[in-house]
Amino acid sequence: MIDESYAEKLTARIATLEQEMAQPGVATNHRKFRKLANEHSHAKGILARAETVIRFRSNIKDHRSLIDDASSDPELRELAESELGELEENLAAAEKQLTLALLPPDPADARNAIFEIRAGTGGDEAALFASDLFRMYNRFAESHGWKVGMIDASATSIGGYKEVVFSVEGKDVYRALKYESGGHRVQRVPATETQGRIHTSAATVAVFPEADEEDDLTIPAEDLRIDIFRSSGPGGQSVNTTDSAVRLTHVPTGIVVQSQDERSQHRNKDKAMRVLRARILDHRQRELAERQANERRSLIGSGDRSQRIRTYNFPQNRMTDHRINLTIYNLDRMMEGNLDQLLDALFEHDAEMKMNEAANRETGE
Repeated sequence: MIDESYAEKLTARIATLEQEMAQPGVATNHRKFRKLANEHSHAKGILARAETVIRFRSNIKDHRSLIDDASSDPELRELAESELGELEENLAAAEKQLTLALLPPDPADARNAIFEIRAGTGGDEAALFASDLFRMYNRFAESHGWKVGMIDASATSIGGYKEVVFSVEGKDVYRALKYESGGHRVQRVPATETQGRIHTSAATVAVFPEADEEDDLTIPAEDLRIDIFRSSGPGGQSVNTTDSAVRLTHVPTGIVVQSQDERSQHRNKDKAMRVLRARILDHRQRELAERQANERRSLIGSGDRSQRIRTYNFPQNRMTDHRINLTIYNLDRMMEGNLDQLLDALFEHDAEMKMNEAANRETGE
């Protein structure tokens, strides 16, 4: 029951968590501190939404009392009647937000993310689109105060990317960006098109939560093959006079990653290991999802990153996300990193799917 006593208990729990986080030694125990911090953040989010629901319920009760009181001022009663409908709509929206907040958070939501963007069909235009997507995510990250770190890139001579791998670090990064994995299709007139014809090309995006010590992810030396080579730039030309680029192959899974952004072999290896650990963690999670049929219905659980998830139509300034049938007519602003409307809609849709699945399990459907 969401009432004043519930809010009081939640407030007390938040205070307890703050006391625990302030204890000597907790800040240096990264695993414990992050667990407490995540629970604290989740509880504060629930409390804020619970207080909003309580406030709307109280306002509605007061308005109905005024309307039902025959001795009240007629003008006040009329005003109360005119406001009641809007209050009830606001309450319904607030209760929905509270229900979403009450869902158990994905433990990976608070993690940093590793991105891989690859040009698909479309030649140079696909590579340019991959570059545009990288810029879009970069702008979005900057607007949220997150840090973007380049790990590996294979550039083309006209400024596009055949492939670009990078990290995004900050608060709740994976929560915001985890729905971006899949096929992205673009429809526009390429800069190289002389007759003004619209072309269709594509790029694929893969987003992984970064692995950490909680994952107990050990990679034995015998499972790892390390290749050192010379970094190359657009068109295959060498951009480094030393063999500093690193390619790692995880033999059991066949996963291959590389990094050549740094001039230091050691730093490139560290970056490549970050990607490899994230990819192996993702491999594990997908194997688990295959054994849990209900997860296949979630936006991030299908395991099919070749699925076309979105179309970017530049002539009509239109973006359509095919998973939730959402069309937005401000593509120009979205390409500048204004993705909040889209990402919020994806998060709410996925949360509603999870709520429906939970309700179906309880009813045995």
